[in-house]
Amino acid sequence: MSHILIVEDDPLFNEALCRTLEKAGYSVQRAYSLIEATAHMDRQTSLLIVDIGLPDGTGLEFCRNVRQTSQVPVIFLTARDGEEDMIQAFDWGADDYLVKPFPMAVLLKHVEAVLRRSGEKDQNLYTYKDLVVDLNRKRVCRSGRLLKLTAREYQLLELLMRNAGKVVTKTMMLEQVWDVEEVYVEENTVNVTLNRLKKKIEPDPANPVYIKNVFGLGYTMEL
Repeated sequence: MSHILIVEDDPLFNEALCRTLEKAGYSVQRAYSLIEATAHMDRQTSLLIVDIGLPDGTGLEFCRNVRQTSQVPVIFLTARDGEEDMIQAFDWGADDYLVKPFPMAVLLKHVEAVLRRSGEKDQNLYTYKDLVVDLNRKRVCRSGRLLKLTAREYQLLELLMRNAGKVVTKTMMLEQVWDVEEVYVEENTVNVTLNRLKKKIEPDPANPVYIKNVFGLGYTMEL
């Protein structure tokens, strides 16, 4: 799992950032100053999200110090949108730059892109478009919002994700989701559960983007 350190002195904004990232399946550590950020920084940190203006210095200074010993990616947050400010941030080691205010969905996309570029990939965290499945926590989020799935719905989704790009037949679903507990169910039960799952994860169940029907064979999920 990716570990993200947030360095932001505004308590409410810091909390909002943490909630958004945790719902998306990330492990988050928060800091409100350069001193706290330095104390929390360790080898497990996968990404830094740093406000440029902090009470005991600037995020630029923190990034410059970090760069002496680590290449962990850094996303700067700032209210300044001037060209010179952005150039200075990249000169001091930034990997990305976000100007406040910004939608949390946009933040998640920037985080995903920076981690992907840095080679950070958690084998237990599946992401596709706006869908995030955390296999460690058994949690599913779409566009940063936690989805409430039943145990069967989650098991079906996990089966499809673990077989991404392959066709999963209804027989496989029965054998790997229900028969493992020696529970006999009819094929219609699979259809009903699958339809409920689609309604919860698909933005438009009539035009699915995550779980697609392979006519006459089964279902597939492309990641």
